[in-house]
Amino acid sequence: MKFFTSQISYFVSNRNTKTNIKRLIRFVLILFAMIIVYGVLFHEIMEYEGQKHSWVTGFYWTLTTMTTLGFGDITFTSDIGRVFSVFVLVTGVISLLIMLPFTFIEFFYAPWMEAQHRARAPRELPPNTKDHIIITSFDAITRSLIQKLDQYGHHYVLLVNELEQALELYDQGYKVMLGEPDDPETYRKICVEQAALVFTGGTDMFNSNVAHTIREFSTDVKIISTANSYDSMDILKLAGSDHVLHMGNILGRALSRRTLGQDARVHTVGRFGKLVIAEATTYATPLVGKTLKESRIREDLGINVVGVWERGNFKSAHPEVEIHNHSVLVLAGTVEQLRKYDELFGIYGVSDEPVVIIGAGRVGRATALHLHRRNINYKIIDKNPDRIKDSKHFILGDAADLDTLKKAGIEDAPNVIITTNQDDVNIYLTIYCRSLRPNIHIVARSTLERNVNTLHRAGADFVMSYASMGANAVFNIYEENDIVMIAQGLNVFSLDTPKKLVGKSLVQSDIRNKTGCNVIAYQVNDEQDINPDPNKPIPENSEIILIGQSEDEQRFIDYYKSD
Repeated sequence: MKFFTSQISYFVSNRNTKTNIKRLIRFVLILFAMIIVYGVLFHEIMEYEGQKHSWVTGFYWTLTTMTTLGFGDITFTSDIGRVFSVFVLVTGVISLLIMLPFTFIEFFYAPWMEAQHRARAPRELPPNTKDHIIITSFDAITRSLIQKLDQYGHHYVLLVNELEQALELYDQGYKVMLGEPDDPETYRKICVEQAALVFTGGTDMFNSNVAHTIREFSTDVKIISTANSYDSMDILKLAGSDHVLHMGNILGRALSRRTLGQDARVHTVGRFGKLVIAEATTYATPLVGKTLKESRIREDLGINVVGVWERGNFKSAHPEVEIHNHSVLVLAGTVEQLRKYDELFGIYGVSDEPVVIIGAGRVGRATALHLHRRNINYKIIDKNPDRIKDSKHFILGDAADLDTLKKAGIEDAPNVIITTNQDDVNIYLTIYCRSLRPNIHIVARSTLERNVNTLHRAGADFVMSYASMGANAVFNIYEENDIVMIAQGLNVFSLDTPKKLVGKSLVQSDIRNKTGCNVIAYQVNDEQDINPDPNKPIPENSEIILIGQSEDEQRFIDYYKSD
């Protein structure tokens, strides 16, 4: 109903609508006048021929003749009557079958369809629109970002420059505005001066044009751009971007952090102030075969085991969860606490074999760079000769070829990282590597979120989504907060403590069972209480830091949104 009302509102408010309606009415009146005149002449000619008919019959004959139906039940016998019939027929064809449809389409149907399109894909926002987020391109990252914005109730508008695409996106449930992203007038109509954020994720040239154009209107609005090339980062900042995200580097760093199996030491995957989120493989450690309760990690070291990865499946921490050889513990604690863990278990499962990286594109090279910074040896496979930098770390060949994989050391490597930008290739290679080495640790990159579960089913231990990483990075900047992405679908996030929880202990609130989230810290005035006592009341005016899967995060927000 609201959509129909907006159509009527635009249709009536359009300055051409009244003129068009007047023209349509004028044509219809002329048409009625013709019918009346023809009806009168019909009677005159019929009386001339000695026939008597009613006025209704006259109008009936006129309409059937003008519309070319010509039933033939009423006919003239004289030549003048037949000439009159031909004249009525010709003028009827011209007026009813040609001019009337054209006039209706031109003066009514086309403006009405335009009103529909403008209601679905407006070319201007209301002048009082403010604190909205403007998105200038649509891809995998923006799709995930919009889901995150909807989850937290933030208003956004997606700028689209093609009407068909705008209407299609509107029908999919997106809030769109039609306009050219390089036209200054577009940003006046989209109220950029009152916006909270602009995100542009196109090519480097497109992003620099957008940022530079926006700066003509506002020097204050925050602009976030993505960069495909390191060299473009400075140019994008000069163009006006406040933050430039090199997604290849961000994803490469995330993938490099998942290289477990070199040893049993903890590997940091994210930080939240003083709180460190880390993972540790349990292969060949004394922890194998024990339950979390029997491991006494929290009691002896003060570390909170927030969950256990089992070949891509995350199990929430429960005292009776058993630790296996292929388990990966997700740990939360301070640097000092995690160092104590290393002292006990870091000596187990040591391996000097290189990590195998498949794909020497932007993400693969960034992954190698971050492994190099951690002094971890690696081998990169790529079939493009232009990407082969040296013979020590790069191997020219197809990763689907067994000899190439053996040359890279797949038989002894503790990890393989699959980084190509084609999800179908990554799924194929994941299945292949898992069949070659059932116990190898596989980390894979996913471009589209819908393929994450498929990669897990194919055998990947961890999957990092290009779309989710980018969306989280943008959202963190917007919120001026941190959402640490531990793995696809598993985040560490902070929220203002809901009133329902203030003064209650973790035991009383039972957050884990109600929402699936695990509280790992409180924060009051920038001071963190890491792994708090579960019997201690949650302080007032605090933030709680939680870890949970995406659905758990949404469940927590829904459960306490009344606050």
